[in-house]
Amino acid sequence: MGLRTENRELRTELRIAAFVLAGGKSSRMGADKAALKFHGATLLERALGIATLAADEVHICGPRGKFGPAAIEDIFPDCGPLGGIHAALRSSASELNLVLAVDLPFMEADFLRFLLRQAETQPRTETGLLLAIVPRAAGGWQPLCALYRKPFAEVAQKALREKRYKIDSLFAEVPVHAVEEAEILQAGFSLGMFDNLNTREEFELAQRRAK
Repeated sequence: MGLRTENRELRTELRIAAFVLAGGKSSRMGADKAALKFHGATLLERALGIATLAADEVHICGPRGKFGPAAIEDIFPDCGPLGGIHAALRSSASELNLVLAVDLPFMEADFLRFLLRQAETQPRTETGLLLAIVPRAAGGWQPLCALYRKPFAEVAQKALREKRYKIDSLFAEVPVHAVEEAEILQAGFSLGMFDNLNTREEFELAQRRAK
């Protein structure tokens, strides 16, 4: 049985929450990315569907005026994705939390399960319990397709109060496991999963690629 097939059967004993970050301003796209139709479904619907296959519960992070009263709004508004991660973890009742950007149309549920497997097999480092499991591939860290433990909220909150919004820099401050590119490829996944859509040109190219 291949690794990706095995991942479909994985389930950690802990309850898993997933959060889709959909509160961005989409200024470079010129339209609300969450509402864009991508091969029969909006980007938000696609992200929620993928997350549902890997987690026990799924939430939307974004303004309630747009996504309804159950949406999780930023506690630190207008601070970028770190504000969304912080709000997600502060609201979560789960120890393990998947965070997924809304604009990753090629992401796979199997890969999210693969990240969960990392939490089971590598729960800690020499410096303590892992607070994040993050792919490091396709040119750098991929913090918007990653697994975070709830205490990472404290790290995020400190950075937000200090007006430090770059997520990657926080990984040097806490125990983090980097899932390296070679490991991802060896497991049978494509680096194209991490292609995100920021402009109309990128969106149209992805549409053609998905045909």
